[in-house]
Amino acid sequence: MTVRSPRSKVIAPWVRTRLRTAPGTALALALLVAVTAFLAAALPRSVDRYGDTGLRQAVESAGAGRTVVQFNAPPDYGAPAPERDAGLRGAALEKDHAGILRATGRSLPLDRAQSASGVRSTEPQEMAEPWLPRPDGLPPRLDVVAQSGLAEHSRLAAGRMPRAPGDVTARTPRVEGAVSTDTARRLNIEVGSVLRFPGVQRDPLEIRVTGIVEPRDPRGSYWSVAPLMRTPVLTVLYGDPELRQYWKGALLLPPDTAPALLGTATEPYRYWNLAPAVDSLHGHDVPRLRTAVAATESGPALQRVREATSPLVSATSDLDEVLAHYERLRTAIGPLVAVAAFGTGTVAAVVLLMAGGLAAGRRRAELTLLRARGGSLTGLGGRLLAETAVVALPAAALGLAAACLAVPGARLPYAVAAAGGVALLGCLALPLRAVAAHRAVGVHTAREDVTAARPSRRRTVAELTLLTLAVGAVVALRTRGTSDGSDATGDQLVSLAPVLVAVIAALVLVRLYPLPLRGLARPARRLRGAVGPRSRARAGRGSGSSVLPLLALLTALTTAAFGGSVLSGVADARDRTALMTVGADARVESLHVLPPDLADRVRRTAGVDDVTVAGISYYARPQDGRDAVPVAAVDPAPYAAHTRRTGIGAFDASVLRAGAASGAGGTGAPAAADPAGAPAPGDGGAEAAGPLPAVASPKVAERLGTRPFPIRMEDGSTVTLRITQVRERTPAVAGDHFLVVDRAGLSTRAARPTALLVTGDDLDGAALRRTVGDTAPVQVRADERATYVDSPLQAGAERVYATAVAAGAGYAVLALLLTLVRAAPERSALLARLRTMGLTRAQGRRLLVLESLPQALLAAVGGTLTAWATVRLLAPGIDLTTMAVPGTVSSPARAALRTDPVSLLVPALVVVALTLGIAVGQAWWTGRRSSVRELLAGDAR
Repeated sequence: MTVRSPRSKVIAPWVRTRLRTAPGTALALALLVAVTAFLAAALPRSVDRYGDTGLRQAVESAGAGRTVVQFNAPPDYGAPAPERDAGLRGAALEKDHAGILRATGRSLPLDRAQSASGVRSTEPQEMAEPWLPRPDGLPPRLDVVAQSGLAEHSRLAAGRMPRAPGDVTARTPRVEGAVSTDTARRLNIEVGSVLRFPGVQRDPLEIRVTGIVEPRDPRGSYWSVAPLMRTPVLTVLYGDPELRQYWKGALLLPPDTAPALLGTATEPYRYWNLAPAVDSLHGHDVPRLRTAVAATESGPALQRVREATSPLVSATSDLDEVLAHYERLRTAIGPLVAVAAFGTGTVAAVVLLMAGGLAAGRRRAELTLLRARGGSLTGLGGRLLAETAVVALPAAALGLAAACLAVPGARLPYAVAAAGGVALLGCLALPLRAVAAHRAVGVHTAREDVTAARPSRRRTVAELTLLTLAVGAVVALRTRGTSDGSDATGDQLVSLAPVLVAVIAALVLVRLYPLPLRGLARPARRLRGAVGPRSRARAGRGSGSSVLPLLALLTALTTAAFGGSVLSGVADARDRTALMTVGADARVESLHVLPPDLADRVRRTAGVDDVTVAGISYYARPQDGRDAVPVAAVDPAPYAAHTRRTGIGAFDASVLRAGAASGAGGTGAPAAADPAGAPAPGDGGAEAAGPLPAVASPKVAERLGTRPFPIRMEDGSTVTLRITQVRERTPAVAGDHFLVVDRAGLSTRAARPTALLVTGDDLDGAALRRTVGDTAPVQVRADERATYVDSPLQAGAERVYATAVAAGAGYAVLALLLTLVRAAPERSALLARLRTMGLTRAQGRRLLVLESLPQALLAAVGGTLTAWATVRLLAPGIDLTTMAVPGTVSSPARAALRTDPVSLLVPALVVVALTLGIAVGQAWWTGRRSSVRELLAGDAR
């Protein structure tokens, strides 16, 4: 009879035993993994979120007139009259609209509620009704629009909705219409008013206003594609030298009355508007959206639309340009954000590896004993993997869930991948480190010593490989920048360049670190007392694998300095652009002459230090038959002082005074007197026999040369100028086309002040506006500066960058704490043993401080130098202009990356202070405790 031995049972399962034995360690690992997973998952979701918000704002700010896809077609004049009339009625247009929606498919997210179809006039008609307003004696001009959905998109303010009188044809004599509340108020139109539109081979078409409507959503696409439907505007008569104005508005007809326009001179056409659904747009879909728009405008989608409606249909939209501008902005900003993401990700990964290394080091005796008793590497690694997976996987899932709740409305796959990477690293850090340390079975390991360690050949090869990658990334970034062309999405290796530079610096410093310690060995032995030699020996007897802590600190310091330099460069670029745009701390400017006492009143305003007067003629025209050039008439001395104070095109006042032009290279012919009777040039005080000196921009100087040239001012007078100096910019005129002259050399009318340049350190914009009143608009530099952060894409990128830098700094501090925690038990035991030999508390503090100081100084000095070198190396390839100012603002110069001293020095000083503070605190705490525990016989510490 065979007796089977019972299967042995595991008395204490490994995972449960370890969790019960060290709950604090498990909780610390779970917290570290959860926080890291949260940050890793929140990053791509935040990028998606600000990208989506930026795209939606870009589409909204562009206006419905540019973003709506418009299909247009003329009436079918070749068809019989009944068919032609029927093709313009509402039912036919709605049927065609449905066919267009089917033909375009779902490639574009559309807002069907704001989309519309209808018929409108091409040529606005002059209205002869005498009761209509005529601001400059010109009659108003009105469009006629018969658009679907009027009742759904408006509410009645007076009267009733217009109705179609049966089957309307091109011969119908009268129809009903409506106007918006703004149109009725500004054009004096009431319910019952009759407007007559000239007919073609027929009597005028009478439109009787039966209702006044108020738009339900005035900013929606329904009303914004043709803004005249809701709001009339004053328009300057084209080509009129007196710039006379007239009103321009629109009448609203029912869709079934559109055939009546065929008998008028309005030249009607059919249209179908497809409004994009702004809330359904996503930044990551821009390439697909651009392809869909191109196919709709001139591709297969347009062909299908023509088959469904009419072969005469054409499509127009500026949506592709809006999407292209957004894509260029995102392409320029993306790599800069990737730099911070890679830096912070590297530091976080190093901290996770250090946490695993710390756990493996604490359990070295346990794992060595298991290997000596026959434990296999596979079994040991599997048990440790199960132990960490039980903690890391739920923690990573919790971090992912928290990121999804904190940053809603973004894609999930990238967040899941990021959190999964964190979980994988958290699970593998301890098993891999333990397996690598216990490949060979042994019961004793030699004491590690930095000064005695010699790098292996494999390490040398790995370091040379990283050096090659770093050099290639830096060269690529310097030569072609963070993006290669307008359609590039950035090179990940280029974005990794700061991290690679930090990696190389860490490896080099680890190799160089033993050299000064070896050099200090002999001098330290000559010192009296035990603190000096002992501290040097302790500094050189640390772990021979100190690359990870140093790598974490250097990467964090480099990323923080790089990020601080980026944010500082962005702020400087915005400040400079705002100053260039305004020309001072505040600007008061009008197209008309300012009151004579306004400058004195502004000077007395609180916070105003000085006021510089200028008269700007934007339409002065040189007699070369080309474009006009803005001419700023100034008082030389105050204006020259203002240029020096602002740093914008500074020059000496003498270059504008009479005689400077002659001294600069010759004389010119006398300027002719003004035929209109205005004072001739020179009557204001300049030499009439010579040209008036002028400061010009480079483009104007290249166009007009250095010879004297006549220029006709806005008041009709002519003055002869000669360019004596060239400056890139000037405060009085925003832009790179200008001339600056002495106002004393101009006629009285041409020299009258139209602008005030106000300076003051504590300028109060509200008080300045109260002083100026309605006289002229006031532009404040601080307000202009504030508008540069309105773009969600730019503001979001800045927030992500700042958060990434802050997180990197936090992980660096954590890496430093992990390094000190690893050495804390050994230090405590050392101090306890030395106190039994007579070491005082003060000597104990000095010992720990001197032991920690070399590594702290190595990290601080090395991090500062690495960060400085990284910024200097990568600055030529990084342009911050796109991130600093909106695309609608012209930046005066390229916003370059510059080193920020605060970002360089403060983090390094924090590292040194924190290291020394922890050393002093540990010495103080150890001195207050009993030494019995540290002196126990057989203690492994």
